[in-house]
Amino acid sequence: MEQAWGSERRRTAIGRSALSMPARQALADGQLLTGRTVLDYGCGRGDDLRALEQLECRVSGWDPFYRPEPQPRTSDVVLLTYVLNVIEDAAERRRALLQAWELASTLLVVSARLTWEKTKVKGEKFADGLLTSRQTFQHLYGPAELRDYVQQATDVRVVAAAPGVVYAFKDDRARLSYLAHRVVPDAQWLASQDTATAVSALVDFCERRGRMPLIVEMPPEVAQLLAHLKPTELKRLVCDGADTRQMAEGARRSTLNTLLYLAVELFNGRGPFAGLPVALQQDVRSFFRSYKEACRRADRLLLKLRDDSYVRGAMQASAAGKLTPTALYVHRRALERIPTVLRLYEHCASIAAGRPARWTVAKLKHQGRAVSWLDYPDFDTDPHPRLASSYLVDLHTLEASHLSYAHSSNRPLLHRKHEFLAPEDADAARYRRLTEAEVRAGLYEHPRLIGTEAGWEAELARCGRQLRGHRLVRRPGSME
Repeated sequence: MEQAWGSERRRTAIGRSALSMPARQALADGQLLTGRTVLDYGCGRGDDLRALEQLECRVSGWDPFYRPEPQPRTSDVVLLTYVLNVIEDAAERRRALLQAWELASTLLVVSARLTWEKTKVKGEKFADGLLTSRQTFQHLYGPAELRDYVQQATDVRVVAAAPGVVYAFKDDRARLSYLAHRVVPDAQWLASQDTATAVSALVDFCERRGRMPLIVEMPPEVAQLLAHLKPTELKRLVCDGADTRQMAEGARRSTLNTLLYLAVELFNGRGPFAGLPVALQQDVRSFFRSYKEACRRADRLLLKLRDDSYVRGAMQASAAGKLTPTALYVHRRALERIPTVLRLYEHCASIAAGRPARWTVAKLKHQGRAVSWLDYPDFDTDPHPRLASSYLVDLHTLEASHLSYAHSSNRPLLHRKHEFLAPEDADAARYRRLTEAEVRAGLYEHPRLIGTEAGWEAELARCGRQLRGHRLVRRPGSME
């Protein structure tokens, strides 16, 4: 194994008290499964190693300075965490990436610091990056640059798991399975202790999915409890116990989710029918005449993203979200309630450049194609939550940008919170009552003034009001 990495790179290895963001993302995405071997290639001081060991992962690490021995071995998953940033020689950088790729038998997770962190890096121009006063090198990547670089080197289609984190799968079926989980997450089965509760779990699945499950889709305990029943008996039990309207709604939802997945798959590279996850194969068999017909309908859905009038019409018809003259804003709890073409819009951006781990509201522009994920950390507790950050992906260029308001003294804030939610959301009525009280008090008479903290506080003072939680009350000493 070649060990040409410069010794000064050791100074870039920082100490961590918790898992790095890329390792957390891979763990959350179910890629660091029990039984899989994990190699942290370029592990630095080994903090991720220790954290993953505590999670009972079968993990090993290699680093040219901190852990040069033993030599790294092929592992199921290889983590290449912020290594590409610190190698000043472009040819050596590529060799390091290819060595990590060769060591991965299932998945390579590549992460890099991004260009919007440039204010944190001080140094002089050197090669294609910066040389710091500590003689360390940093090449910061744009999200699209990182995706394209890894894709070109590995010669496989990669998926952006999060900003600055891409997955390269050795088996394309594993990539398709990951995409399926992103687009159509597996629903939890009801707990089963006996035949009766197993039948209830089966009925619940059928109502949600609109069809009978395959044996491989059932949890082992459910399959065992129902193993003595014939397929015809199971179908009869479902027919007797399932609500027909819920079954029909489940079938409609599964049909749309299948189209959504196939459209996203085409955006990121569609494979053959046999490469689909088993559950989606069964959805195609159940709700379409053929795989060809399903793909043709999904292709038409993807084409509709180019039609501004169609997208605008979908936004106007949406059951959830706040529509403005430029965009639709939707809370993450309501995202599944918007039309399928708009869900596809958001998914395409997330697959191209990664959806951030922290976000509250998705903003979908209806002229041009761009998605922003806006983070309002206190949305549920603050009657007018402040914006912490914004991450935007332009679907025309696949470029991304990030804005942080952490140090802003006059942050943007939200009004009419109920409009971002689905009407049936448990909090919508409470938020609507606050909005109605604020309208009666005259707080929205000058909408251009209230979009930031300072302007909003000035209008509250002008109207003699203040907020106590989600209640509007008179300010002490104010006159009506």
